[in-house]
Amino acid sequence: MRAIALFGGSFNPIHLGHLAVAEEIRTRYNLDQVVFVPAHQSPHKDAADLADAKARLVMAHLATVSNPCFEVSSFEVDRGGKSFTIDTLRHFRAVLGEKVQLFFILGADTLMELSTWKNVEEALRICQFIVVTRPGYDTSKIMNYRFLASPGQGLTSENLENLRVEDCATLDISSTAIRARVREWKSIKYLVPEAVEQFIHNQKLYL
Repeated sequence: MRAIALFGGSFNPIHLGHLAVAEEIRTRYNLDQVVFVPAHQSPHKDAADLADAKARLVMAHLATVSNPCFEVSSFEVDRGGKSFTIDTLRHFRAVLGEKVQLFFILGADTLMELSTWKNVEEALRICQFIVVTRPGYDTSKIMNYRFLASPGQGLTSENLENLRVEDCATLDISSTAIRARVREWKSIKYLVPEAVEQFIHNQKLYL
């Protein structure tokens, strides 16, 4: 059975931390592909500092082109509006069929918002969610506080069985910090792929 993971997010911009996580999960789960799905606009994030969707899509292509197991989908960018994960999961499940094992990668910071997602119970039935730890977030505390100790959050114990937590050796890099460095005219070399760095500077993004 083929196994594919979707990796959603704003990717504003995509950076080496994203790529390291994707490769770690790919090898750990023996995935055939990791598909990066840049959001047109996240329902839970302020769009004020969001680079144009097509620019973020280009950066995702530039960052992933050297890895034959990485692909980029323009589904959410082409769709426009706010990007709801449930719509993306329904789309990929319909396209890929039931014979493909489907995963969805998200960060521990996003886990904080999971109970507020649109149709989250259905999302957890469609595929298995892989929550990747990141510095500053205690996933066990988040799980207990947000779900296990809070009945009525829309997530049952059966749903939560489709949610796996993976402790990856992630790089402590954030898109927020990268944007701040660009505004302050500081180097972002070795935080993003070289082609992404050049694109940001050539397009004068985040200034």
